[in-house]
Amino acid sequence: MHVTVVGTGYVGLVSGACFSEFGHNVICVDKDEKKIAGLKQGEMPIYEPGLQKLVESNSEAGRLSFTTDLAEAVKDADAVFIAVGTPSRRGDGHADLSFVYAAAEEIAGAITGYTVVVTKSTVPVGTGAEVEKIIREARPDAQFDVVSNPEFLREGAAIEDFMRPDRVVIGTESEDAREVMRELYRPLYLLETPIVFTRRQTSELIKYAANTFLATKITFINEIADLCEVLDADVQDVARGIGLDGRIGRKFLHAGPGYGGSCFPKDTLALVRTAQDAGSPLRIVETVVDINAKRKQAMAQKIIDACGGSVSGKTIAVLGLTFKPNTDDMRDSPSLDIVPALIAAGAKVRAYDPKGMDEAKHMLDGVDWCKGAYETMPDADALAIVTEWNEFRALDLDKVKDLMKAPVMVDLRNIYNPDDMAEAGFDYICIGKSKVSAAG
Repeated sequence: MHVTVVGTGYVGLVSGACFSEFGHNVICVDKDEKKIAGLKQGEMPIYEPGLQKLVESNSEAGRLSFTTDLAEAVKDADAVFIAVGTPSRRGDGHADLSFVYAAAEEIAGAITGYTVVVTKSTVPVGTGAEVEKIIREARPDAQFDVVSNPEFLREGAAIEDFMRPDRVVIGTESEDAREVMRELYRPLYLLETPIVFTRRQTSELIKYAANTFLATKITFINEIADLCEVLDADVQDVARGIGLDGRIGRKFLHAGPGYGGSCFPKDTLALVRTAQDAGSPLRIVETVVDINAKRKQAMAQKIIDACGGSVSGKTIAVLGLTFKPNTDDMRDSPSLDIVPALIAAGAKVRAYDPKGMDEAKHMLDGVDWCKGAYETMPDADALAIVTEWNEFRALDLDKVKDLMKAPVMVDLRNIYNPDDMAEAGFDYICIGKSKVSAAG
């Protein structure tokens, strides 16, 4: 089949590469000439494990190509995926759909023959209907259907998630569109992947409901972690104890500094606004959003408290800046709250992240950027682990202690064992457990 993907951001590029791996002929479109030129040369605009190899192999096979010419890319397409950004409007939480609607207008002028227009971007309920209206008004003669097909990709594991998903959700009541979508995802039928067909507005809501539920699990275990610290309990044991219940499940029960990234903050806030506008407010989700925002600030205070209640004139080594490992995505990362709060409190911050440094430099001021983990540590008064990259899991603790002025580690991801850290001579503060002090 001939597939066009409008937008070469995270969702668009991964989707286009994976559809080409399925054997479809895919053209990815973007207005950014520099980005398209780079992609033609094999330069990836984002970091995602395995993506470059997938793009290169399918480009060489002739199944994947890149262009800035939307009209040319759309004219012979069986399906056109809209995968442009839908950022939150600053201050009000409503999703900015201007890129989606602009893409719909351009697609309308380029359709030839029956075409399925698919919203892959995360969009509020009713967006598909508006896209259909835009195309219908511009091209009353056009033969098309608008389908919702939300993505459920985890950054750092997106290719596996696309190729072997838990489910595929498709929102349409058109049998013609269903047949096109079935053919697009035919390789997954062979893997017996559940394909959920539903109405378009239901499909749009499923995406928001899924992300909001996961964000709620994270927020729940973070609040339990706070209680564990007061009651001298262990949040990791609590998470294990409740996660073994099949009704609850183990995933997303890892206490930490709060959720971030391109999806959860934006989608929880958008669902709150959608519900308020519909006159059916979601009080649980409103609370989740509020708690998560406050938690990031609380993590900065946790580091300050570990330094005796003040970081004025002190040096803090920060490891990890991205919202999670195996991505270069800095969007709504806890570090964007934690690092400025430390600097505002008078600290000197040295920071290192394996993949997020280039993005972080555009978003954080007053930071001393380092080329490796150990470079952050000389004469540091405390070491804070903000993102759990694998290379931070096995630090040479003797070397760390020798480099630092004071052996204080604040582990916001619980990647070390408290008893081991005490034995190694550290004052160790983590999440949802009692503080331990150096043995002896």
